[in-house]
Amino acid sequence: MSTFAFHSNSSFMKVASGDIAKPYAIAGIAWDGCVTNRPGARFGPRAIREASHMLCDGTHPHFDCSPEGLLTDVGDLTLPNTSLEGMRAAMMPLLPPLLAGHHMAWLGGDHSITLPLLRAYKAHLGRPLAVIHFDAHCDTWEDHFGEPSGHGTWVYEAIQEGLVIKEGFVQFGIRSAGLREARDYVRDQGGQIFDARSLRGLESPDQLAPVLQAVCERMAALGHPPVYLSLDIDCLDPAFAPGTGTPEPGGMSTNQVFSLLEELADLNFVGMDCVEVAPPYDHAELTSYAAAQFVWSYLCGRIAARA
Repeated sequence: MSTFAFHSNSSFMKVASGDIAKPYAIAGIAWDGCVTNRPGARFGPRAIREASHMLCDGTHPHFDCSPEGLLTDVGDLTLPNTSLEGMRAAMMPLLPPLLAGHHMAWLGGDHSITLPLLRAYKAHLGRPLAVIHFDAHCDTWEDHFGEPSGHGTWVYEAIQEGLVIKEGFVQFGIRSAGLREARDYVRDQGGQIFDARSLRGLESPDQLAPVLQAVCERMAALGHPPVYLSLDIDCLDPAFAPGTGTPEPGGMSTNQVFSLLEELADLNFVGMDCVEVAPPYDHAELTSYAAAQFVWSYLCGRIAARA
Protein backbone atom coordinates (compact mmCIF):
# COMPACT_ATOMS: atom_id res chain seq x y z
CA MET A 1 0.00 0.00 0.00
CA SER A 2 1.51 3.31 -1.08
CA THR A 3 -0.86 5.69 0.71
CA PHE A 4 -3.25 5.88 3.66
CA ALA A 5 -6.48 3.91 3.35
CA PHE A 6 -8.58 7.02 4.03
CA HIS A 7 -7.27 8.91 0.99
CA SER A 8 -9.84 9.42 -1.75
CA ASN A 9 -9.42 7.80 -5.16
CA SER A 10 -12.42 9.39 -6.87
CA SER A 11 -12.52 12.86 -8.35
CA PHE A 12 -14.76 15.86 -7.70
CA MET A 13 -17.67 15.80 -10.18
CA LYS A 14 -15.84 12.87 -11.86
CA VAL A 15 -13.56 15.31 -13.68
CA ALA A 16 -10.23 14.15 -15.09
CA SER A 17 -7.49 13.73 -12.51
CA GLY A 18 -4.21 15.60 -12.58
CA ASP A 19 -4.76 17.64 -15.76
CA ILE A 20 -2.22 20.44 -15.38
CA ALA A 21 -3.77 22.42 -18.24
CA LYS A 22 -7.04 23.13 -16.38
CA PRO A 23 -7.32 26.55 -14.71
CA TYR A 24 -9.24 25.27 -11.66
CA ALA A 25 -8.30 22.37 -9.41
CA ILE A 26 -9.48 20.43 -6.37
CA ALA A 27 -7.10 18.97 -3.80
CA GLY A 28 -7.84 17.07 -0.62
CA ILE A 29 -6.02 17.53 2.69
CA ALA A 30 -7.13 14.52 4.71
CA TRP A 31 -5.87 15.60 8.14
CA ASP A 32 -7.77 15.69 11.43
CA GLY A 33 -4.98 15.55 13.98
CA CYS A 34 -6.08 18.79 15.68
CA VAL A 35 -9.77 18.21 16.35
CA THR A 36 -10.82 19.09 19.89
CA ASN A 37 -13.92 16.89 20.00
CA ARG A 38 -14.89 14.17 17.49
CA PRO A 39 -12.30 13.00 14.93
CA GLY A 40 -13.29 11.99 11.41
CA ALA A 41 -12.59 14.98 9.16
CA ARG A 42 -9.81 13.00 7.48
CA PHE A 43 -12.66 11.29 5.62
CA GLY A 44 -14.08 14.64 4.48
CA PRO A 45 -12.38 14.87 1.07
CA ARG A 46 -13.67 11.44 0.05
CA ALA A 47 -17.22 12.17 1.20
CA ILE A 48 -17.34 15.60 -0.48
CA ARG A 49 -16.13 14.10 -3.76
CA GLU A 50 -18.71 11.32 -3.63
CA ALA A 51 -21.49 13.81 -2.90
CA SER A 52 -20.36 15.94 -5.84
CA HIS A 53 -21.20 13.11 -8.23
CA MET A 54 -24.85 14.10 -7.87
CA LEU A 55 -24.12 17.36 -9.70
CA CYS A 56 -24.26 15.62 -13.12
CA ASP A 57 -23.24 18.21 -15.76
CA GLY A 58 -22.68 20.77 -13.02
CA THR A 59 -24.53 23.70 -14.63
CA HIS A 60 -25.27 26.15 -11.83
CA PRO A 61 -28.85 27.50 -11.78
CA HIS A 62 -27.77 30.99 -10.66
CA PHE A 63 -24.46 31.45 -12.50
CA ASP A 64 -25.55 29.42 -15.56
CA CYS A 65 -22.13 27.85 -16.05
CA SER A 66 -20.35 24.63 -15.15
CA PRO A 67 -16.82 23.72 -14.05
CA GLU A 68 -16.83 20.90 -16.59
CA GLY A 69 -13.93 21.27 -18.99
CA LEU A 70 -12.20 23.78 -16.70
CA LEU A 71 -11.61 21.70 -13.57
CA THR A 72 -9.23 18.95 -12.58
CA ASP A 73 -8.74 17.02 -9.34
CA VAL A 74 -5.18 16.44 -8.18
CA GLY A 75 -6.21 13.99 -5.43
CA ASP A 76 -5.27 14.10 -1.76
CA LEU A 77 -1.90 15.51 -0.75
CA THR A 78 0.42 12.84 0.65
CA LEU A 79 1.20 14.05 4.17
CA PRO A 80 2.20 12.65 7.57
CA ASN A 81 -0.76 12.05 9.86
CA THR A 82 0.68 12.10 13.38
CA SER A 83 2.40 15.50 13.72
CA LEU A 84 0.90 18.91 13.02
CA GLU A 85 4.30 20.50 12.38
CA GLY A 86 5.36 17.50 10.29
CA MET A 87 2.18 17.72 8.24
CA ARG A 88 2.56 21.47 7.66
CA ALA A 89 6.25 21.14 6.79
CA ALA A 90 5.50 18.40 4.27
CA MET A 91 2.61 20.43 2.81
CA MET A 92 4.54 23.63 2.10
CA PRO A 93 6.68 22.43 -0.87
CA LEU A 94 3.60 20.85 -2.47
CA LEU A 95 1.64 24.11 -2.62
CA PRO A 96 3.61 26.51 -4.87
CA PRO A 97 3.25 24.43 -8.08
CA LEU A 98 -0.49 24.07 -7.48
CA LEU A 99 -0.96 27.78 -6.79
CA ALA A 100 1.10 28.67 -9.84
CA GLY A 101 -0.94 26.45 -12.13
CA HIS A 102 -4.49 26.56 -10.82
CA HIS A 103 -7.17 28.44 -8.92
CA MET A 104 -7.49 25.99 -6.03
CA ALA A 105 -10.36 24.68 -3.91
CA TRP A 106 -9.08 22.65 -0.95
CA LEU A 107 -11.13 19.91 0.72
CA GLY A 108 -10.33 19.39 4.42
CA GLY A 109 -9.56 18.06 6.87
CA ASP A 110 -9.76 20.06 10.07
CA HIS A 111 -9.32 23.82 10.19
CA SER A 112 -5.63 23.71 11.12
CA ILE A 113 -4.89 23.26 7.40
CA THR A 114 -5.85 26.88 6.66
CA LEU A 115 -2.82 28.46 8.34
CA PRO A 116 -0.20 26.84 6.04
CA LEU A 117 -2.44 27.56 3.06
CA LEU A 118 -2.50 31.26 3.95
CA ARG A 119 1.27 31.22 4.37
CA ALA A 120 1.60 29.77 0.88
CA TYR A 121 -0.87 32.23 -0.64
CA LYS A 122 0.90 35.21 0.90
CA ALA A 123 4.22 33.95 -0.48
CA HIS A 124 2.64 33.32 -3.88
CA LEU A 125 0.91 36.69 -4.13
CA GLY A 126 3.55 38.71 -2.31
CA ARG A 127 0.98 40.37 -0.06
CA PRO A 128 -1.48 39.58 2.76
CA LEU A 129 -5.03 38.54 1.96
CA ALA A 130 -8.52 39.51 3.01
CA VAL A 131 -10.49 36.54 4.36
CA ILE A 132 -14.16 35.57 4.33
CA HIS A 133 -14.55 33.07 7.17
CA PHE A 134 -17.69 30.99 7.79
CA ASP A 135 -17.62 29.21 11.15
CA ALA A 136 -19.42 28.53 14.41
CA HIS A 137 -16.14 29.18 16.22
CA CYS A 138 -13.96 32.29 16.26
CA ASP A 139 -10.69 30.25 16.04
CA THR A 140 -8.83 33.09 17.73
CA TRP A 141 -7.47 31.22 20.75
CA GLU A 142 -3.84 31.87 21.62
CA ASP A 143 -3.13 28.21 22.30
CA HIS A 144 -4.69 24.84 21.56
CA PHE A 145 -5.33 23.24 24.97
CA GLY A 146 -1.74 23.92 25.98
CA GLU A 147 -0.24 23.40 22.54
CA PRO A 148 0.90 26.38 20.48
CA SER A 149 -1.24 25.68 17.41
CA GLY A 150 -4.36 23.82 16.35
CA HIS A 151 -7.67 24.13 14.54
CA GLY A 152 -8.88 26.78 16.98
CA THR A 153 -5.86 29.10 16.74
CA TRP A 154 -5.35 29.69 13.02
CA VAL A 155 -7.13 33.07 12.87
CA TYR A 156 -5.07 34.45 15.75
CA GLU A 157 -1.86 33.08 14.21
CA ALA A 158 -2.67 34.40 10.73
CA ILE A 159 -3.26 37.90 12.11
CA GLN A 160 -0.16 37.78 14.30
CA GLU A 161 1.99 36.61 11.37
CA GLY A 162 0.68 39.34 9.05
CA LEU A 163 -0.72 36.80 6.59
CA VAL A 164 -4.04 38.62 6.39
CA ILE A 165 -5.37 42.15 6.21
CA LYS A 166 -6.86 42.70 9.65
CA GLU A 167 -9.49 45.14 8.39
CA GLY A 168 -10.37 42.71 5.59
CA PHE A 169 -11.12 39.77 7.85
CA VAL A 170 -14.87 38.99 7.86
CA GLN A 171 -16.53 36.27 9.96
CA PHE A 172 -20.00 34.79 9.48
CA GLY A 173 -21.93 32.52 11.84
CA ILE A 174 -19.86 32.77 15.04
CA ARG A 175 -21.84 31.54 18.06
CA SER A 176 -19.89 29.11 20.26
CA ALA A 177 -19.09 29.61 23.93
CA GLY A 178 -15.99 31.68 24.54
CA LEU A 179 -14.46 34.64 26.31
CA ARG A 180 -15.32 38.07 24.94
CA GLU A 181 -11.66 38.68 24.12
CA ALA A 182 -11.68 35.67 21.78
CA ARG A 183 -15.18 36.21 20.36
CA ASP A 184 -14.49 39.83 19.48
CA TYR A 185 -10.82 39.49 18.56
CA VAL A 186 -11.37 39.98 14.82
CA ARG A 187 -13.55 43.05 15.43
CA ASP A 188 -11.05 44.44 17.93
CA GLN A 189 -8.37 44.11 15.23
CA GLY A 190 -10.51 46.13 12.80
CA GLY A 191 -12.38 43.32 11.01
CA GLN A 192 -16.09 42.53 10.71
CA ILE A 193 -18.14 39.89 12.54
CA PHE A 194 -21.68 38.89 11.58
CA ASP A 195 -22.49 36.39 14.28
CA ALA A 196 -25.25 33.82 14.03
CA ARG A 197 -27.59 35.82 16.24
CA SER A 198 -27.38 38.90 14.01
CA LEU A 199 -28.07 36.74 10.93
CA ARG A 200 -31.21 35.04 12.28
CA GLY A 201 -34.13 35.28 9.85
CA LEU A 202 -31.99 36.70 7.03
CA GLU A 203 -31.75 34.27 4.13
CA SER A 204 -32.57 35.87 0.79
CA PRO A 205 -30.28 38.35 -0.99
CA ASP A 206 -32.77 41.13 -0.27
CA GLN A 207 -32.83 40.33 3.44
CA LEU A 208 -29.03 40.12 3.54
CA ALA A 209 -28.56 43.31 1.50
CA PRO A 210 -27.16 45.44 4.39
CA VAL A 211 -24.67 42.69 5.26
CA LEU A 212 -23.59 42.27 1.64
CA GLN A 213 -23.24 46.02 1.19
CA ALA A 214 -21.10 46.33 4.31
CA VAL A 215 -18.72 43.59 3.14
CA CYS A 216 -18.45 44.92 -0.41
CA GLU A 217 -17.86 48.48 0.80
CA ARG A 218 -15.16 47.21 3.16
CA MET A 219 -13.34 45.41 0.33
CA ALA A 220 -13.68 48.41 -1.98
CA ALA A 221 -12.22 50.71 0.68
CA LEU A 222 -9.25 48.32 0.96
CA GLY A 223 -8.64 48.51 -2.80
CA HIS A 224 -10.26 45.17 -3.72
CA PRO A 225 -7.53 42.98 -2.23
CA PRO A 226 -7.16 39.24 -2.95
CA VAL A 227 -9.74 37.38 -0.87
CA TYR A 228 -9.48 33.86 0.55
CA LEU A 229 -12.63 31.95 1.52
CA SER A 230 -12.46 29.53 4.45
CA LEU A 231 -15.72 27.69 5.01
CA ASP A 232 -16.03 25.54 8.11
CA ILE A 233 -19.09 23.35 7.61
CA ASP A 234 -20.03 23.80 11.27
CA CYS A 235 -21.13 27.34 10.40
CA LEU A 236 -24.34 25.50 9.52
CA ASP A 237 -26.80 24.53 12.20
CA PRO A 238 -26.52 20.79 13.01
CA ALA A 239 -29.98 20.39 11.47
CA PHE A 240 -28.31 21.08 8.11
CA ALA A 241 -24.86 19.63 8.84
CA PRO A 242 -24.72 17.05 11.63
CA GLY A 243 -21.54 15.50 10.24
CA THR A 244 -18.92 17.63 11.93
CA GLY A 245 -16.65 17.28 14.93
CA THR A 246 -17.87 20.22 17.02
CA PRO A 247 -21.53 20.94 16.19
CA GLU A 248 -23.07 24.10 17.62
CA PRO A 249 -26.89 24.57 17.66
CA GLY A 250 -28.32 27.88 16.50
CA GLY A 251 -26.34 28.13 13.30
CA MET A 252 -26.74 29.27 9.75
CA SER A 253 -28.96 27.63 7.13
CA THR A 254 -27.79 26.33 3.78
CA ASN A 255 -29.93 29.06 2.18
CA GLN A 256 -28.01 31.75 4.03
CA VAL A 257 -24.64 30.40 2.96
CA PHE A 258 -25.74 30.00 -0.66
CA SER A 259 -27.07 33.57 -0.71
CA LEU A 260 -23.80 34.94 0.66
CA LEU A 261 -21.61 32.87 -1.67
CA GLU A 262 -23.64 33.83 -4.71
CA GLU A 263 -23.94 37.52 -3.93
CA LEU A 264 -20.28 37.93 -2.95
CA ALA A 265 -18.99 36.12 -6.04
CA ASP A 266 -17.68 39.34 -7.59
CA LEU A 267 -15.10 39.79 -4.84
CA ASN A 268 -11.48 39.16 -5.81
CA PHE A 269 -11.35 35.56 -4.58
CA VAL A 270 -8.08 33.72 -5.09
CA GLY A 271 -8.87 30.38 -3.43
CA MET A 272 -10.99 28.58 -0.86
CA ASP A 273 -11.18 25.67 1.53
CA CYS A 274 -14.10 23.70 2.93
CA VAL A 275 -13.21 22.01 6.21
CA GLU A 276 -14.46 19.99 9.20
CA VAL A 277 -16.76 17.61 7.27
CA ALA A 278 -16.76 14.45 9.42
CA PRO A 279 -18.78 11.73 7.63
CA PRO A 280 -18.94 9.29 10.60
CA TYR A 281 -21.44 11.64 12.28
CA ASP A 282 -23.45 12.55 9.18
CA HIS A 283 -27.07 11.62 8.52
CA ALA A 284 -28.24 10.80 4.99
CA GLU A 285 -25.06 12.55 3.72
CA LEU A 286 -26.61 15.96 4.46
CA THR A 287 -23.28 17.50 5.43
CA SER A 288 -21.33 16.11 2.48
CA TYR A 289 -23.94 17.28 -0.02
CA ALA A 290 -23.93 20.78 1.47
CA ALA A 291 -20.12 20.93 1.34
CA ALA A 292 -19.95 19.66 -2.24
CA GLN A 293 -22.48 22.22 -3.40
CA PHE A 294 -20.76 25.08 -1.58
CA VAL A 295 -17.49 24.22 -3.33
CA TRP A 296 -19.30 23.88 -6.68
CA SER A 297 -21.08 27.21 -6.16
CA TYR A 298 -17.78 28.91 -5.34
CA LEU A 299 -16.16 27.54 -8.51
CA CYS A 300 -19.10 28.52 -10.69
CA GLY A 301 -19.04 31.99 -9.16
CA ARG A 302 -15.39 32.38 -10.10
CA ILE A 303 -16.01 31.15 -13.65
CA ALA A 304 -18.98 33.50 -14.09
CA ALA A 305 -17.08 36.47 -12.65
CA ARG A 306 -14.17 35.94 -15.03
CA ALA A 307 -16.49 35.52 -18.01
